[in-house]
Amino acid sequence: MTALTVLAAETPSLVQSVDWLAIAPVVIAAAVGLLVLVADLFVPEHRKPVLGWISVAGLAAATASLLPLRAGDRTTFCLTGDPAACSYVADHFALVIQFLVLAGALLTALLSVTAVRDLRMPAGEYWFLLLSSAAGAALLPASRDLATLIVALEVASLPAFALVGMRRGDRLSSEAALKFFLSSVTATAVSLMGVSFVYAATGSLHLSQVADRLEDVPGQLDTLAMAGVALTLVGFAFKTAAVPFHFWVPDTYVGAPLPIAGYLSVIGKAVGFTGLILVTVIAFPAYSDIWGPALAVLAALTMTVGNAGALRQSADRPNSAVRLLAWSSVGQAGYLLVPIAAAAYSGRDQIGSTVAYALMYAAVNLGAFAVAALVARTKPLHRISDYRGLYAERPLAALSLAFFLLCLAGLPPGIIGLFAKVTVFRSAVDAGLGWLAVVMAVNVVIALYYYLRWTALLFRGPEGAEAAEGARTRTKAPWPVTAAIVVTAITAIVLSGAPQLVLRFASGNLFAQ
Repeated sequence: MTALTVLAAETPSLVQSVDWLAIAPVVIAAAVGLLVLVADLFVPEHRKPVLGWISVAGLAAATASLLPLRAGDRTTFCLTGDPAACSYVADHFALVIQFLVLAGALLTALLSVTAVRDLRMPAGEYWFLLLSSAAGAALLPASRDLATLIVALEVASLPAFALVGMRRGDRLSSEAALKFFLSSVTATAVSLMGVSFVYAATGSLHLSQVADRLEDVPGQLDTLAMAGVALTLVGFAFKTAAVPFHFWVPDTYVGAPLPIAGYLSVIGKAVGFTGLILVTVIAFPAYSDIWGPALAVLAALTMTVGNAGALRQSADRPNSAVRLLAWSSVGQAGYLLVPIAAAAYSGRDQIGSTVAYALMYAAVNLGAFAVAALVARTKPLHRISDYRGLYAERPLAALSLAFFLLCLAGLPPGIIGLFAKVTVFRSAVDAGLGWLAVVMAVNVVIALYYYLRWTALLFRGPEGAEAAEGARTRTKAPWPVTAAIVVTAITAIVLSGAPQLVLRFASGNLFAQ
């Protein structure tokens, strides 16, 4: 037997099988994106809308592919020497977030079918970028090593920059894309430096191994490890629009096509929170005394600054409706941060409260953007005052938007919004963060004002000139936009009638043992 044969016999095999079913949701979204990009070269201009329907079908198939995985017990790309250290884990946490991401992208695609045509955006590029971003966002919750996390974060983010600037010739769109790109790249660079510090201190990128090795870091590497932990959080905090990394949000939402603004408010935010959860409670529990207080302060600042910004919006200012939704999303991000901060004090089970709240927020916020897209067809200035008398013009749209706003405010009949806020509030109290619970309660009261002000405006009688203009400009709503409104409204109503459908995620451990 030769020495080479002996060496081969003693070396563990690096060849491993791939669980294609586990990675099917990501693969389907990415494959359909490539298919659309290639098909765009051969499809004549008058048939370009078919690319949108292929994308809708692809996202529906990717969402449906989650059903065989519902047991939450699949892993792949694991180390041969340590089978517990895997790069891709399809546990219940990953599956719930993947459902949120893919279903949200599907609704965005429905809203985009008419937007791509009306705004004359290049169809092939638009659908390829949207599907690519959705694939990256779906990959991130299943990622269990720092390298895959960063790659997934960038795959989700880079197409979003281009989507924001897709309205060619629009100055606001170009400025928004540039601001979003520069600030995001800076945050990512800081995170990469943090990851390199963590790798230098632990010698591993797999989250489970990083967690074990951070428990016993040599004294000379402790400062390096702490710096790595802090810097790694920056990129994910930016994606969540946490203060002080929120400054890009209002201008980006205003400059982006309305479906993409809704996409960023939900899927973009889900990407940030998912990454933040994975690096804190899975990889860095040993340094919870650092990230716990920091996230608690960020949560308090974020909800306060977001609600203050929404409160300042003037009803007659152009783009005030989109700006209010943008600032509202910053405030909602503060609530979503609370259970993550609480996990530092009372264990990872608190994370379920963020997941439950995110599911509620995704449904109602996408619904609000769907109604905004409908109203913008006749009133493109996106002013809050444009919604005055909407009930007289479009009763179902007005009732849907009112319900969405009440859910965001946490008022009946938006029961799911109320229960979700109570769940988040309880997580802060259980963790001993009484001061944060008080800040949250004050902010919830502040938010009532601007949500109820907008809701009341929907049912006021339109002024004479406005009524005449509304009668002249009213057009039939495109059925994809109507479908998006109906789906989100039904979802919000069902969740309010049976809140346990999402609140059950607030109890128990969603992660694979």
